[in-house]
Amino acid sequence: MTCTTSDGIAHVRLDRPEKLNALTLDILDDLVATAHDLRRDKSLRAVVISGEGDAFCAGLDFASVLRNPAGVAKAFVPRPWRGTNTFQEAPWAFRRIPVPVIAAVHGHCLGGGLQIALAADFRIATPDSRWSVLEGKWGLIPDMSGIQSLKELVGIDQAKLLTMTAEIFDGSRAADLGLVTSLSLDPVASALTLADELSAKSPDALAAAKRLFDSTWNASARRTFARERVEQAFLLAARNTKAAREAAFGKASASYGPRGR
Repeated sequence: MTCTTSDGIAHVRLDRPEKLNALTLDILDDLVATAHDLRRDKSLRAVVISGEGDAFCAGLDFASVLRNPAGVAKAFVPRPWRGTNTFQEAPWAFRRIPVPVIAAVHGHCLGGGLQIALAADFRIATPDSRWSVLEGKWGLIPDMSGIQSLKELVGIDQAKLLTMTAEIFDGSRAADLGLVTSLSLDPVASALTLADELSAKSPDALAAAKRLFDSTWNASARRTFARERVEQAFLLAARNTKAAREAAFGKASASYGPRGR
């Protein structure tokens, strides 16, 4: 796996193309470490996740992972301070990054790969990409944060159906289901364009919007209103809000500093 950052936009690439970017325990550890490092970078504006070669990610490499039962057992134990184990944190750590995360999907997006994509804020995919909650084929359930992501994106009947049948479907169907944000013949280029567009907005406002939606999506209206007030109070006093306001009045591009939090 590789990660490069340019002009505040990080590009994380799954880089095991000879195996369709199938996940090993080492790759899961790398995903966790990379996401945690990016989370601490207050100059960061957006993250794009993609896969090298012919696929985004074909899921877990069972042949590799099952050769290391001790490693599997260790990765399965949750960290109490996070509430996730390594399998779950590998995708979910990207949900914790306070900037927009965009998954650019082509080829296979199966099992664990689908769960990594669903942990992003936005998914751009080719119409012919191949999607599946594939764990059901092996007599398993999605256990890399996929249940949480699925229930946020589709109705409970569709979530159950996709999980129980392990149906393989294309990117166009994924878009119809609500799993894909938009379709593109070049999802990486489209993801980078979106990242550029978002990086022109106040990083504090983007972080606040992500926190607010992620923390209140299933909350009561009263709790949501309270969180709105807290986030807005911070934004009203933030330097980057002043920069956005001055740019809007002056019809010019804003110059933002590091994210406040």
